[in-house]
Amino acid sequence: MSPAQPLGPPLPGMGELPGRAAAPAPGGEPRPLSIYLHVPYCRVRCGYCDFNTYTNLSMGPGASAEDFVGTLAGELRAARAAMDAVGLPPRPVQTVFVGGGTPTMLPAADLVAMLGLVRECFGLDPGAEVTTEANPDSVDEASLAALAEGGFTRVSFGMQSAVPHVLAVLDRTHAPQRVPQVVAWARRAGLSTSLDLIYGAPGESMEDWRRSLEAAVGIGPDHVSAYALVIEEGTRMWSQVRRGELEMPQDDDEAAKYELADQLLASAGYQWYEISNWARPGHECRHNQAYWLDWDWWGAGPGAHSHLGDVRLWNTKHPVAWAGQIASGHLPVAGHEIIDAESRELERIMLGIRLRQGIDLAGLGAAPGGGPARGIVRAGPPERRAMAVGGAAHLPPVVAGLVADGLLEPRAAEQGRAVLTLRGRLMADAVTRALSG
Repeated sequence: MSPAQPLGPPLPGMGELPGRAAAPAPGGEPRPLSIYLHVPYCRVRCGYCDFNTYTNLSMGPGASAEDFVGTLAGELRAARAAMDAVGLPPRPVQTVFVGGGTPTMLPAADLVAMLGLVRECFGLDPGAEVTTEANPDSVDEASLAALAEGGFTRVSFGMQSAVPHVLAVLDRTHAPQRVPQVVAWARRAGLSTSLDLIYGAPGESMEDWRRSLEAAVGIGPDHVSAYALVIEEGTRMWSQVRRGELEMPQDDDEAAKYELADQLLASAGYQWYEISNWARPGHECRHNQAYWLDWDWWGAGPGAHSHLGDVRLWNTKHPVAWAGQIASGHLPVAGHEIIDAESRELERIMLGIRLRQGIDLAGLGAAPGGGPARGIVRAGPPERRAMAVGGAAHLPPVVAGLVADGLLEPRAAEQGRAVLTLRGRLMADAVTRALSG
């Protein structure tokens, strides 16, 4: 959920959704539904963090941590009513992700109650994936067991690094030895486990990063995410860089660290399935895939973002204002926008190219609703488009160029798909620009 709060018109009335929120997927079928729940509370705000988080757990009636579940109930019930009013078909939720902030700042019973609200308002598929984020020092064995008993299936721990001085730069409060302990507790409870890592922190050497990767592999989670540090303007770390106290991450250093991550994780049996994510087979995060595969999702909580049909929406950011809107009977949506055909095609390329399976080259032939996509594959009968990618000599020029540059897999391109190479993953934005004209 992006921390940015874009401009856009609010919803009319009490929060009536535009009719295009009910737009089906291109094949005419309803999109699967996911739910994201944003818990904005943290014990410490990390210097690099620009997410919508607050260390004050007592912000007033409705906005305090102790009131959070009750206020969230109001939003989820209003969202269900708004979806019904616009004709969105009831669909059991396929994935739930509780993020933050630090969701496990709330008692496990509250998180289980939040899952109960999802079940009450939308229904929950029997095989649903249900994840919460957690800091290693915000859970214990009893709380993890309570989450598993309450219906959670997965926990994602913010490990970030195994090196104390890197953790200190990132303002992380846990000790490295805490991570294997909490993963063992989660396993004992029957939860699937993921570890989040960050590379490129100021002062992190290549050996530091190798040490973190080897520690993560040694712990043996089911899933590993590795993200390059981005220092956003307005964060405390941005100010430290401006004052010369810390160095800005360097692209070449982060690229080398990504390559090392891919090498070590692959050798340990983790397959990349999205640019920043690796998993043991069968343990890919289905909720993350929902974003990249253009599912519908509702994001509840302060500042959360949603996507329904051809509509994007974002909630009021501050918990007090968010809670006030819900208390007055309004859906707490601060703004929305309609996604036009050109934007949807760009998003399909931008999101799909990040996945291991890549995107269908034939699908680049025509933008939704008609005319040819700019400079890619000309629209025409499916058999002619198939012939166009039937061999290297017949690849569209832009695709042939990306293959020649080592950015797309040659065999996949010959079979009609654009799939990133390792080099291509490092230059995914450039590939997206090329494929979208």
